[in-house]
Amino acid sequence: MLGCLVSGRLVQTDPVRVSQDKFVFLLPDFEQVNHVVVFLLGTEPFPAGMGGAVYLSVPDPGGELSWQLLGFISNDKPSAIFKISGLKAARQVVPQPFGMGGMGGMVGMGGMGGAGAQIGVSVEALDQLAQQTPTSGTTATSSDSFLMFTHKMVDNFYNFLSSFALTQGQMTPSQSETFIPSSCVLRWYENFKRRLDQNPTFWKT
Repeated sequence: MLGCLVSGRLVQTDPVRVSQDKFVFLLPDFEQVNHVVVFLLGTEPFPAGMGGAVYLSVPDPGGELSWQLLGFISNDKPSAIFKISGLKAARQVVPQPFGMGGMGGMVGMGGMGGAGAQIGVSVEALDQLAQQTPTSGTTATSSDSFLMFTHKMVDNFYNFLSSFALTQGQMTPSQSETFIPSSCVLRWYENFKRRLDQNPTFWKT
C-alpha cells in the first residue's frame, strides 16, 4: 500500500513489513539524498481514523539506530515530501516505533546490512499523529516542493518527447508535420535545469 521515492532512483513499492502495522524502506547512500517522498499507492487506504507516521533512522558512529519523526501521510494527504539533507543520527530519540533499531536485527541476518539509513512508516491513530512534532526542518517548504515538481515536470516532458524520436531514415515526408532536432530539445532541457538549480525563480523575470 506504500511507496517511497528518491529523485533519480527507482520507486520503492516493496517495504519490509516488520510488524502488522509497521513498514520499513532501506535508504542506501543516504548522504546523497536531499528529499524523500512517501506516498500511498492507491491500492489500499489506511483504516478509518488512521494514518502513517513517517520516521527516518540514521545510524550513529557506533551503528546504533534511533528514529526521528518527519511527519505523516493519510487518506486525505496521501503523499508528502520530506527534506532530509543534513540530518544526522537523532539527537532527540523518540520512543522506538520499530523496536530496537527497526530492521537492525533482522536485516543483519538477512544479508542486507543494518548500517544504512531507513524510512519507517507506522500506522497510528490520526488524533495522535496530529499531536506529534516532527523534527525541525524536515518538512519540505513550498519552494522545495515547487523545485522538485518542476524538475519532475521537465524530466517528464523530455522523456515524453524522446519516446517519439525517429532517425532521418525512419521519417515519412509529410507537409503537415514539423520536425525539431532532438539536440535542440536536449539543449533547452539542460539549460532550463541549470538555470533552475541556480535560481528557482528565474522564470519570473
